[in-house]
Amino acid sequence: MNITLAQAQQVVQAALAKAQDQALKMNIAVVDAGANLVAFARMDGAWLGSVDIAMRKARTARFFDMPTGELGKLSQPGESLYGIEHSNGGLISFPGGVLLQSGSGDIIGAIGVSGSSVENDDLVARAGAAALG
Repeated sequence: MNITLAQAQQVVQAALAKAQDQALKMNIAVVDAGANLVAFARMDGAWLGSVDIAMRKARTARFFDMPTGELGKLSQPGESLYGIEHSNGGLISFPGGVLLQSGSGDIIGAIGVSGSSVENDDLVARAGAAALG
């Protein structure tokens, strides 16, 4: 089961609204269950370097079916996934990537947000994910 374009746009719009509410300039990426880009938005003035980070956060969350912040905890020195960020062409192991689920709980994609602190990135990503109900 994959996220539809309409759902992905709904997620992006919710994330944009949260970013605007917080006066943040963000890059927002939504990928489907196969980690393919479905929707993307770059707010005016958002960092160019964060375009790639947002997409990698979304893909990382989907590749491992967990929020990127959780993967980050497991990839610290001495932990079981130390060094994993060097796999798959480069992963992001800090907050801002969140899974997207259908109403029945199936994973249908992921959202990645970048452009501010990781706490703000995660806040905006979770607001986008919440749009699916």
